Amino acid sequence: MSEDKSYLDFLCRDLAEVDPDTQRLIDLEQERQARRFIFVPSESICPRPVREALGSVFTNVYAEGYPPLRMTREDEELLTDFGYQLANFRRYSDRRFYRGTDYVNFVECLAQRRAADCFATESVPARDIYVNVQPLSGAGANLAVYDALLQPGDTLMGMNLFQGGHLTHGSEFNASGKRYNVVSYGVDPKTQRLDYDAIKALALKARPKLIVAGFTSYPWAPDWDRFAEIARACGAILMADIAHIAGLVSAGVVASPVGHADVISFTTHKTMCGPRGAVIMTTRESYARKIDAAVFPGLQGGPHTNKFAAMAVAFKIAQTPAFKALQQRIVENAQALAAGLQSRGLRLAYGGTNTHMLLIDLRALKTPNGIPLLGEPAARILDF
Repeated sequence: MSEDKSYLDFLCRDLAEVDPDTQRLIDLEQERQARRFIFVPSESICPRPVREALGSVFTNVYAEGYPPLRMTREDEELLTDFGYQLANFRRYSDRRFYRGTDYVNFVECLAQRRAADCFATESVPARDIYVNVQPLSGAGANLAVYDALLQPGDTLMGMNLFQGGHLTHGSEFNASGKRYNVVSYGVDPKTQRLDYDAIKALALKARPKLIVAGFTSYPWAPDWDRFAEIARACGAILMADIAHIAGLVSAGVVASPVGHADVISFTTHKTMCGPRGAVIMTTRESYARKIDAAVFPGLQGGPHTNKFAAMAVAFKIAQTPAFKALQQRIVENAQALAAGLQSRGLRLAYGGTNTHMLLIDLRALKTPNGIPLLGEPAARILDF
């Protein structure tokens, strides 16, 4: 007599049957995204094949550790020779803390290799780029880089949070501002643009060990040549945080920090149109080893293995002509929107944009009763 296992039916039933309320919320959110204009620069549309990979059975696998070093350095053609790779795996094993990671190694290495391919240049080929795809967020990625390359109390230089930087660039509210001696740069009060000569003078005075180039609410692409010159002048490590513009960089729409920066971090859910997660890249093998150890076991436990599969798909899409055309249109649309707003009398903070992002300066605007219009009320008004 067979055992009744009907109590396990939930394992393969549809979401609408198991939890109609959550299914309804998903349907409502899908409708909201289709109906409304969403001007959040850190959001994008994640393609269906990426979401399919994210929701795959890889979510069931625990995989603390890393794939075999050999696999991480092989090109995609050899990496996808599954018979060859599995034979090596079964003979030599890997750097994981768990068994059952045979195929996780493939998706993690595919994500690494495809990320390197996306950002390779004529002078820096993909084989020279070391990639870590395990950080769970951009903040975690940045803190891992600091943990790998700095000591508590070292001087960290980044953009002021209130002028366009990120919490992890040295804000007093973040671990980066509490753990390190922070020196912040900002925009020129008259031009509202970065003054690279002033940044250089500040760096020469402060002698930071690491300089972060990259922004979260400053709409002009960094001048990587100038930042590299500044870092060399004061003997600093140059870290490029391209979380916002990674898609634009990979498509060649804005300049790349590859070949200029010692370390590059970015998130995959903004202009890369991928799953929520982050990547750290470097061309220095010694830095790569330190960064790997800082991510795991330094700051994280088991990685989200389903995210590796989704990243691999996203990076494959990012190498297509369609993706590159999308990134070009994103910049064109941002500039058209900027021009349209300015023609209607609105002032743009920082004077304009050459990326995907623009900010309206509301300080000159007032409500009908004479009260200055602030960002939060303005956003609420536009949300209806």
